[in-house]
Amino acid sequence: QVQLVESGGGSVQAGGSLRLSCVASGNIAGGSSLAWFRQAPGKEFEGLAVVVPGGDTIYADFVKGRFTISRDLAKNTLYLQMDNLLTEDTAMYYCAAGPVWARLSRNSYPYWGQGTQVTISP
Repeated sequence: QVQLVESGGGSVQAGGSLRLSCVASGNIAGGSSLAWFRQAPGKEFEGLAVVVPGGDTIYADFVKGRFTISRDLAKNTLYLQMDNLLTEDTAMYYCAAGPVWARLSRNSYPYWGQGTQVTISP
């Protein structure tokens, strides 16, 4: 069983930065794709970024240049550095773990954290 725990959310003004963390525990045998998603009230889940077992990263177009996904294998921790935040980035942010072929589709991920709230004020 894989467990994921996010942290690092909070409230900042537009233009600011936040770094989210996600500590993974449990059996991630063979490597997993690790991703960040978000959901704003009344909106669909959005896939933001994924790092696949080989280390390659994939980003949704709307976060390219602002968000950076990374991982620390020694700490079993996934990060999302978010810069130049916009009010429309306000959402609950989730990390997810899935099979090696998983990318930015929510349905590809069986394991999810509880989420961390990010609120961006004007």
